[in-house]
Amino acid sequence: MNFSLLDGWFPWTVQLAAGAALLVAAGWRDRRWRLRRAPIALGAAVVLTALAGLLAVTVAGITDPLPFALWLWLGAAILALAVLVAGWGSARWWRRSLAPLAAVLALLAGANVLNASTGYFPTVDDAIGELTGAPLPQQVTLDQLGSLTGRTSTGRIVEVDIPDTASGFAHREELVYLPPAWFRSKTRPKLPVLEMIGGEYAVPDNWVRAGDAVQTADAYAAQHGGYAPVLVFADATGGFKVDTECVNGPNGNAEDHLVKDIPPYIEKTFGTTTDPHKWGVVGWSMGGTCAIDLTLEHPQVFTHFEDISGDLGPNTGDKQQTIDTLYGGDAAAWAAHDPLTVLAGHAKFRGTSGWFESGDQETAQVAHAKQLDAAARQDGIACRLEVQPGRHTWHFGATAFADALPWLAQQLGTPGLHQTRTGPVKPLPKPTGPAHTGQPGTTAPDTTPPAAPAAV
Repeated sequence: MNFSLLDGWFPWTVQLAAGAALLVAAGWRDRRWRLRRAPIALGAAVVLTALAGLLAVTVAGITDPLPFALWLWLGAAILALAVLVAGWGSARWWRRSLAPLAAVLALLAGANVLNASTGYFPTVDDAIGELTGAPLPQQVTLDQLGSLTGRTSTGRIVEVDIPDTASGFAHREELVYLPPAWFRSKTRPKLPVLEMIGGEYAVPDNWVRAGDAVQTADAYAAQHGGYAPVLVFADATGGFKVDTECVNGPNGNAEDHLVKDIPPYIEKTFGTTTDPHKWGVVGWSMGGTCAIDLTLEHPQVFTHFEDISGDLGPNTGDKQQTIDTLYGGDAAAWAAHDPLTVLAGHAKFRGTSGWFESGDQETAQVAHAKQLDAAARQDGIACRLEVQPGRHTWHFGATAFADALPWLAQQLGTPGLHQTRTGPVKPLPKPTGPAHTGQPGTTAPDTTPPAAPAAV
């Protein structure tokens, strides 16, 4: 099932099958059908599709533009059902059977149009795994970690339920990636850490299934003696349709969870570094906004960030809407989380660095990145700004993380940098099959000292 949902034969096959099934279900039939009932069915489909679009904005609160093709396929699904009802009396049994099939195929085509516009599920296998909650490749349990030592060419993923002691934030279970070097001895190396945050409509494993973060980290580790940062795939929202923008507010204390719950747990459970100069945040879309915001507001916890396709600041609309819905009407809280305001009132940052990357088709995000980059540089933050071919999808987010990981690892002082190669990391192929645990052993860990963070 590891074939693409984003391009290739499968999406076209579904769309062609849906269109063909709808045409055959409608048919030419008799004059009454063509002049009266078919136009009624078409009109009903148009009205109901328009109503669905209105409800998406007014009831569901979806303000981001949705692909036009999504509405075309939704309209086709409604039309198939309208054809079934309006033409029941004049249809043969096989036309009646084809109409529901056409509706299902059209809905599937529309769903995949939406998926392709964001890249949440690159393959059928990813979609099935996400929807069924299947374990990820390379996933092990916390109980297994204590007995895993020895050389391995890939890292492991472990699911964790981090206590919300400091935040009270109702989050979902999160994931941690441990690079190969972590498993070489029972004396675990004190590795640097990156918190990984996804978009507004997200689950913690999006960075794994859609963002290729584990493959990218494994490829980096293969080039650097098994060393890479520990990656924490954090839950910044607590629900798929919840928008917290990583701040404390009516939707929960997401900020406290990311700042006060996660770092102590990761440091204690996995023996990572406690040095804030070796902690960073990476995010795509909403997560990109979170990445710079958390670093600016909590330099005692995070010192480095990658902002991929983020906004100018946390927002749920215009400024007043954001103050009302995100901060419960507290204008001071808005100012305390607005990056440009924070930078304008802050003394020079020391040792802080950031990477901005946006796609050339993301006009707003490119403009936002340029503003933030200029303001951050004035405040002493060492920055890089990249605009690469791409649009606002997880595929671009995956590429941007691969672009920046060597730079981020250097800023974090990751061991193994004596083997640094220039250029972005090319992710290894996605592993398939069940989770595996590697070979036991007692190989001594690589003791190469970390390199000093490089100036940008």
